[in-house]
Amino acid sequence: MKFTRLGTATALAMASALALTGCVPAPVGDVSGPSGTIIGAGASSQQAAQEAWVRGFQLANVAATVEYDPIGSGGGRDTFIGGGAAFAASDRAYKVEEIAEADFVSCVPDTGILEIPAYISPIAIIFNLDGITSLNLDADTIAGIFTGEIDQWDDAAIVDQNPSVDLPSRNITAVHRADDSGTTANFTDYLAAAAPSAWTVGSIEKWPLEFGGEAAPQTSGVVDAVTNGTGTIGYADASRAGDLGTVAVKVGDDYVEYSPEAAAAIVDVSPFGEGRGETDFAVEIDRASTASGVYPVVLISYLIACNEYVSNDRVDVIRGYLDYVISPEGQQAAAASAGSAPISDSLYEKARAAVAAIK
Repeated sequence: MKFTRLGTATALAMASALALTGCVPAPVGDVSGPSGTIIGAGASSQQAAQEAWVRGFQLANVAATVEYDPIGSGGGRDTFIGGGAAFAASDRAYKVEEIAEADFVSCVPDTGILEIPAYISPIAIIFNLDGITSLNLDADTIAGIFTGEIDQWDDAAIVDQNPSVDLPSRNITAVHRADDSGTTANFTDYLAAAAPSAWTVGSIEKWPLEFGGEAAPQTSGVVDAVTNGTGTIGYADASRAGDLGTVAVKVGDDYVEYSPEAAAAIVDVSPFGEGRGETDFAVEIDRASTASGVYPVVLISYLIACNEYVSNDRVDVIRGYLDYVISPEGQQAAAASAGSAPISDSLYEKARAAVAAIK
């Protein structure tokens, strides 16, 4: 899918229509600003946020076009390495060894890459059970459900944590991503850290076939499969949870519902990763935290770019777009559209300086 710009004629028509109704129109964008077309590719979890960012940036810069293809995190990273996208969006940062081994076609060799955690969102554990909108589950139980060890909704492990809920005697159908997925990587990273005895395969992007369940492509496919099934459960970016039931996750002695605030809280108590470049702001999330009010099943989705491009033909558009995305205005646009949590002021200042230095 591509999100194309609103052209000057469209913007002027909108302004004229608003004037006729007595409304004050938003100013028409700057025709002297960045110009040209850039293409980004990657995480489907960012789709709603990317729509908001593209719209806001292009209304302010009518000579610029940004197109975004939500092909998935793995696809976005591969496309960026091969030079098919000016920037990538990924629900996980590149691993240190991947950066060392990759030949980033669009980047000047040995100049490094920029990775910004621009989209912070809880991953909702979604389910579809008639008449039930919320369940309390600890990490071991969640892991047991997704490995197939717990396959009935009235299993004692679920009932004991939800004594006031009338759980049906029904099979559980666990839905997972069919494609290589950063959302899967974040979800399994949580399970590996918080339930290591129940989830023994570590943090992985590709779902293990031995666990069975139902596979669905991309975020929209998982949501559709859970919505159209009965007794289904899955995981997806919280902005796509809709009216489905959701799980409150046990953290310490409490069960915590997902929220942007709780997602931001876990990021604030987590450090940056080691062994990375000065413009690589990859976060090591403390998934096993017992801090009050944190939601550990969180997705940090990155925007990835070159520090220095081989061709400077569209660098002004790339720099301008990323600067808008991380700005307070851009972060608020994503929060309003996708329910994400704005990045912290300290991270913004670091990322802004790195974006300004792109050449």
